[in-house]
Amino acid sequence: MSAVISAARQHELDTGAAACTHLAECLAVDFATLLQAAARLPEAAMQRMRDAASKGITQRMALAAALLREAGQGDASYWQSHSSDTVRGWACYLIGSDTTLALADKLKALRPLADDPHFGVREWAWLAVRADLVAVPMQALQLLLPWVDEASPYLRRFACEALRPRGVWATHITVFKQEPQHALPLLDALANDRERYVQDSVGNWLNDASKIQPAWVRDVCARWQREHSSAADAYIRKRAQRSLR
Repeated sequence: MSAVISAARQHELDTGAAACTHLAECLAVDFATLLQAAARLPEAAMQRMRDAASKGITQRMALAAALLREAGQGDASYWQSHSSDTVRGWACYLIGSDTTLALADKLKALRPLADDPHFGVREWAWLAVRADLVAVPMQALQLLLPWVDEASPYLRRFACEALRPRGVWATHITVFKQEPQHALPLLDALANDRERYVQDSVGNWLNDASKIQPAWVRDVCARWQREHSSAADAYIRKRAQRSLR
């Protein structure tokens, strides 16, 4: 059953006065109304967004960023402190779609958004740059490996989630589906992570890999069981093998 959102709450979300508290609210935001409230874009831009209302949310996020840039309001730093998590998500897409930035620069610019207190912004941060990661997965892996040592669990989780072989609402990374062993340095570093938020991502990464390389996932989990005796690793291993019989 879908969540019921009151008219007053919908108005808060659509005008950027409040952040979404769950996924149903994120999906219910009227992008055209929010764009008008936040940026006062021309009517032609508003109509383009209204015409895209039936498209997927990632497509609408990308369109919002494009409309802001076309209107001369494409400075991501201006939007990344907005009260609306959706608007901060547009900042992610402004960074991700900036053709003047190399991948390393995009990841650097995305760090505060990847570490955002709002769950939605953290998702938009990796989704916004997913195409770049898919294009050069081995380079992306090397750039994100240092993130596994960050104090923030949000940043450690970003490093893992951004490179999931299948991902959510995202293009697959073929090399990690077929040859997941390339990501072992990242996965090994997080095998005993103390935060459930990170543990879930590591387990999901391996579950993705198990769809094509089940024996490899079993071998990794067996090794981890020998090397680690923590509840954290046991949880990850269970999650990683949930699709295996």
